[in-house]
Amino acid sequence: MKIFEEIESEVQSYARSFPRIFNMAKMEHLYDEDGTQYLDFLAGAGTLNYGHNNPLFKPLLLEYIENDGITHGLDLHTKAKAEFLETFNEKILKPRNLNYVMQFTGPTGTNAVEAALKLARNITGRENIISFTNGFHGVSLGALAATGNSHHRGAAGVSLSGVSRMPFDGYLGDEIDTTAYLDKVLSDSSSGIDLPAAIIVETVQGEGGINAASFEWLRNLEQVCRKHDILLIVDDIQAGCGRTGTFFSFEEAGIKPDMVTLSKSLGGYGLPFAVVLFSPELDQWKPGEHNGTFRGNNFAFVTAKAAIDHYWSDDKFSNEIKLKGEYITQRLNEIVEKYGEGNFTTCGRGMFQGINCVNGELAGKITKTAFKNGLIIETSGADDHIVKLLCPLVISLENLKAGIDIIEQAIKTVCDNEQKIPEDSDYFDDVKMAS
Repeated sequence: MKIFEEIESEVQSYARSFPRIFNMAKMEHLYDEDGTQYLDFLAGAGTLNYGHNNPLFKPLLLEYIENDGITHGLDLHTKAKAEFLETFNEKILKPRNLNYVMQFTGPTGTNAVEAALKLARNITGRENIISFTNGFHGVSLGALAATGNSHHRGAAGVSLSGVSRMPFDGYLGDEIDTTAYLDKVLSDSSSGIDLPAAIIVETVQGEGGINAASFEWLRNLEQVCRKHDILLIVDDIQAGCGRTGTFFSFEEAGIKPDMVTLSKSLGGYGLPFAVVLFSPELDQWKPGEHNGTFRGNNFAFVTAKAAIDHYWSDDKFSNEIKLKGEYITQRLNEIVEKYGEGNFTTCGRGMFQGINCVNGELAGKITKTAFKNGLIIETSGADDHIVKLLCPLVISLENLKAGIDIIEQAIKTVCDNEQKIPEDSDYFDDVKMAS
């Protein structure tokens, strides 16, 4: 660990929660240098939906490298890119009746968000963007302005402008439709909210606490956008690529966003890759207006195509995800009922779920205890109060059960410890003095 302490910046985060040196990974498992095996319920923060070193993809990637396939090609036309585009169009877009063109941005989700916001502003001539409470869209300045988390916003060093915040679904209580409030302020010229170029939304807020918008709310949001001639951007970077059960997280709501941002698991193998999808009439870029040395990733084209070919050529994989999601829902509800005592609740949908704890301290104790028992799992939410399940979608039912068993045991252990009365003499002396 010495070299990390000497050289690596204090900005490191996940390494603090899991202080081990990892050197091998296979599907839903990670291994440290001592050979200790861990179930991975973090999965690269949602980047490894298809697991670590998926054996269906690896031979294709190795073959591409062995044959001196293009490693770096800027935005040149390559065979790998053409094959990916054809596969994505035929197996993802056309079956869903989605007519989008694809922009290859820099390889991070935040860069895809930056591109989408920039394009929306250029098209409409408006500056304002509407985002939602607890939303997370990245940490570069444009995306950060649309992000709600105070921890990340506080590191900006400059004022963050150009974005108005609106309450997400359920933020003001289950009985209040916040899209009605949104429509009201957009209809009132004295509301102080400028007509925006776009509204950006996550259908399930990952870093914000696994807050899942209802399908009705999403449909109402789309109607507000159409009424006021506002572009609708769905940030599907963490919720997409099957995490909720369908390839796009918005499919079951029946909406058609003007733009969609994708990254994380899109590349299939954990390789950096990000795109923006948008309607052809919105493709008003001038050549090179939003560029980047690493836009497009030929290695990722190979494995992204393989992921689509194997998992998304029919409904089988989607149905498997939904069944696993139902199992997760059942198990989490049972855990909350058994140990929650009215404090714990469940959240999310599909294989994008979590347990809302009383506070971040309790959630942190649960994840630390789980790690000691061989499970890598993290927290999310404004106060890190959500124990967040983000395991690979390809996880076996046996290992899914084993992972949730570890979570349940960790919750039991922590709850039991929270309820214990200290047996040291000072405690009882204090009680006697108080009485």
